[in-house]
Amino acid sequence: MQIASIGSGSKGNATLLRSADSCLLVDCGFSLAQFEKRIQRLQLDPAAINAILVTHEHSDHAAGVCRLADNYQIPLYTTVGTANALQLTEYRAINGGQQLQFGDLAVQVVTVPHDAAEPVQFVFTDQQSGRRLGVLTDSGHVSPHMLQMYDGLHGLLLEFNYDKDMLAQGSYPPMLKQRIAGSHGHLSNEQSLQLLQKIDISALDCLIAAHISENNNSPDIVAGLLEQLELNAPPVLACQQQGFGWINI
Repeated sequence: MQIASIGSGSKGNATLLRSADSCLLVDCGFSLAQFEKRIQRLQLDPAAINAILVTHEHSDHAAGVCRLADNYQIPLYTTVGTANALQLTEYRAINGGQQLQFGDLAVQVVTVPHDAAEPVQFVFTDQQSGRRLGVLTDSGHVSPHMLQMYDGLHGLLLEFNYDKDMLAQGSYPPMLKQRIAGSHGHLSNEQSLQLLQKIDISALDCLIAAHISENNNSPDIVAGLLEQLELNAPPVLACQQQGFGWINI
């Protein structure tokens, strides 16, 4: 199983997963033209994508999903709440707790706390190798359910959205600061670090810090925090402009 990203942050997110016989896209917050341009770096034809999984309706995750799906005839999978928020007419409904199957990739749908209509995240299992990979962004706090679902993974893409001091001292208006730091906003550096300290990471061979705010965080701060953990491999820090190339899980 492999994971790659064409961009990760508040200006657009799109994450790709592929196995021997399947290729899935989680979200697309980019225009069709931007997506087609950026995906060239990964040497992947968009027509090879089997399905688009949409986590929630916010524009940095969903702005481009309809155009992309229509242009390449890719089925969309999302919750009813997200579909209604996006005014989708053609989609395949999914629910938190459900398991989906795409070839040799099993996908567990995980309910998360975020200020959207019916947000979810995902855990992927390559059934040929047994390797498990989690994708977890856009959550305001870490629930017991999330701790259970993201325990004992081999790979994890995890949101490190903001540094508390940078957010508090930054230029955002008070209401936006409250939203980001609220219980249905985004995960702070400290919250994500605490999640990693509470789950079993002994088999974690790949940790990707993602959705790092360009205004309220710093890759250097994130990297420094992650030095507190005993990781099996150096962490990858995803960025808005480049995302990251294919990584084997």
